[in-house]
Amino acid sequence: MRNLYLEVNSLDQRGVSKYALSEEIMMEHAAAGISAQIRCRFPEGCSVLIVCGSGNNGADGLALARLLAGDYRISVHLPFGASSPLAQRQRERLEAMGYKHTPIEGPYDVVVDALFGSGLSRALGPTAIEVMEKLNALDGFKIACDIPSGLHPSGMPDSYTFRADLTVTMGGLKRSLYSDAAKEVCGEILTCDLGIGRSFYEIPSAWQLLEKSDLSLPLRTRASAHKGSYGHLAVVCGEKTGAAVIAGSAALRFGTGLVSLISNENVSIPFELMQSHSVPSTVTAVAMGMGLGCEFDDGELETFLSNELPMVLDADIFYHPLLPKLLKRSQIVLTPHPKEFTQILRCCGIADIDVPTLQKSRFEYAEQFCAAYPAAVLVLKGANVVIGRNDRFFINPHGTVALAKGGSGDVLGGLIGALLAQGYDPLDAALQGSLAHTLAAKGFEGHNYALTPFDLIERITRL
Repeated sequence: MRNLYLEVNSLDQRGVSKYALSEEIMMEHAAAGISAQIRCRFPEGCSVLIVCGSGNNGADGLALARLLAGDYRISVHLPFGASSPLAQRQRERLEAMGYKHTPIEGPYDVVVDALFGSGLSRALGPTAIEVMEKLNALDGFKIACDIPSGLHPSGMPDSYTFRADLTVTMGGLKRSLYSDAAKEVCGEILTCDLGIGRSFYEIPSAWQLLEKSDLSLPLRTRASAHKGSYGHLAVVCGEKTGAAVIAGSAALRFGTGLVSLISNENVSIPFELMQSHSVPSTVTAVAMGMGLGCEFDDGELETFLSNELPMVLDADIFYHPLLPKLLKRSQIVLTPHPKEFTQILRCCGIADIDVPTLQKSRFEYAEQFCAAYPAAVLVLKGANVVIGRNDRFFINPHGTVALAKGGSGDVLGGLIGALLAQGYDPLDAALQGSLAHTLAAKGFEGHNYALTPFDLIERITRL
């Protein structure tokens, strides 16, 4: 896992005060970090356009130009001049080598955005918009220095945000890079050190980024185990039987020893899944909401709550009057998509908002919900999944548009339910289930429009 920060200026200042670094030392390391990425991706002699702002983000770009000069065909564009002391100093050094401001006249192999970075605090002006339109129209490989210009600290992009193929962010990872909207403009995200190792530069954070290496599969190590050793998941089977079948099949594939679909009537299900009209005494976790509809009356649903079993909730249950009662349980995981989460916030009296408003501040609303219900685990689905409990939060950045299809959420509910049934802590079940879900989708070998829920379940076998 990696720490995520709202801002890193305080970490930069800590580097200055505690380790006697200077802004200029950190700037040189920032430039060297981007230079290394260009050198490992493009041969010498390629053309590189570096567009620099007037502040220290622009100074990073000017330092980069100096480091690449002589080996690459460098063009530097300074639409606002150089105003910060470090920007002026870096410009002087570059001009001493014979490089001056040039217009944007492509084509270029590489285009580097060093206009604003994380220093942007207002809407872009006419000149900046004109520059951004020109940059986005170019065909070269696009690199953002620190943060794509136009991306605000909230994680919301301006209408004319630089669309990067690669973002090299400085020092520490900014949370704003991992909003759903930011996924459209950031491309691949890497960090570069600023003259001091991460363990010295960073401090603990309430927000963390999940990495592929954080995945821990429910592998079986006990030679004498039997099916009862790996739990029994009950999936409440409502009006849309297919959703429960998908969830149950995913759970069985992810290690649960037994899966029972709980239905009022006999339904046609795969042979490997069991069926019951009540919750068996051996059940160790419950999944409810997937395709629930109006199959069960309130009294029947109440019977699923007459226990202390861990539960994963999804879809229709978020619109049911029983939700406030469910939220009082001690072991519960909620997996809403944004529209469902607005309903949860409304039901809980936290906020009455629409989806666009939520998406502009999804991190903050996740924090508000988890503060109000500290025992519940929230898995807020999206391009970048937000997972939280109490005061700990995680972002899973490994989602893919291949998952934008009916049934994908049912698979996720089944994966989390499988781990709950096997005795995982609800937060661990949510983290591992979400990682397995996204990484399985990433590993799909077909076109991203073609992934089906059962393709996804099959991919679970090869994580």
